Amino acid sequence: MEWFGFLNYAVFMAIFIGIYALLSLGLNIQWGFTGLFNAGIAGFFAVGAYTSAILTSPAAAGRIGGFDLPVPIGWLGAMLAAGLIAWPIGKICLRLRSDYLAIATIGVAEIIRLVIKSEEWLTNAARGITDIPRPFGDLPYLASQLAYLAIVAGVLLAVYLLVERQFASPWGRMMRAIRDNEDAARAMGKDVPYRRLEAFIFGSALMGLGGALFAHFNRTITPEAIDPMVATFLVWIMLILGGSGNNRGAILGVTVVWIIWSMSEIVTDQLPHEYAVKAKYLRVFLIGLMLQLVLRFRPEGLLPEPQGGGRDKEKKRTATSAGGAD
Repeated sequence: MEWFGFLNYAVFMAIFIGIYALLSLGLNIQWGFTGLFNAGIAGFFAVGAYTSAILTSPAAAGRIGGFDLPVPIGWLGAMLAAGLIAWPIGKICLRLRSDYLAIATIGVAEIIRLVIKSEEWLTNAARGITDIPRPFGDLPYLASQLAYLAIVAGVLLAVYLLVERQFASPWGRMMRAIRDNEDAARAMGKDVPYRRLEAFIFGSALMGLGGALFAHFNRTITPEAIDPMVATFLVWIMLILGGSGNNRGAILGVTVVWIIWSMSEIVTDQLPHEYAVKAKYLRVFLIGLMLQLVLRFRPEGLLPEPQGGGRDKEKKRTATSAGGAD
């Protein structure tokens, strides 16, 4: 039935929105909170995806694997591996600033992609890793999709609450102080290099978790999935459009951009074949046009960063309580 197809596609799209929201929240920790220009999201996404795939997939000839561990262990391993990879990268690259840091992280992501494409013993090279287990994958198709959507939504909610709590805490205020005036933060006794590295590792771990969720959803992972256009620059557009420094804005930007990205594909697929191939570039044009309009008329994003972090909310709650007491 037609409604069944629409429901299935809506669930499929919601799962991808949840996965990309994790990537956007990870980038928001690095850029929105700390001002770190990480243009290598695809690299940490890939590390998380392949780590979880190796840990949870059955044995296969010619490559490492066959551990058959539970899926949650694979997800924790993905976060740990992405964080461990981020540590030496951050120690070296975070000494750079702005566009130099972006160039360095792009290079690191490309190195990771080339290793994945060439090291057959580790990643099965271009053939990728298949037979990746999906939680509730034995259920009927739509029921399996709904169950995985519930898992992704639960993971996203837990991560959002954790990051939001950190944003409103002294840690979050310290990171924004480092972002806004690094010299003043250092004069106040803050260990700026250590804190910047801390934010870089934290955000990269969330990117690794997003990669793991993606791999288990597709039940396979190949080097083609690590496209910088989709796994790096699209995430940057989502965050800038939604509003960097605002976790709700990061999720809103993912929702808006992914709906446009997906719905435009449906429209172009209805065209004759000779036009459909060319029309697919319309998606990139629409996303780029929206980004330009937002930068022109609302440069702070759809949901700007709240001023004062969680302190304004606390003051409002205190004033409300005082008013009620009167």
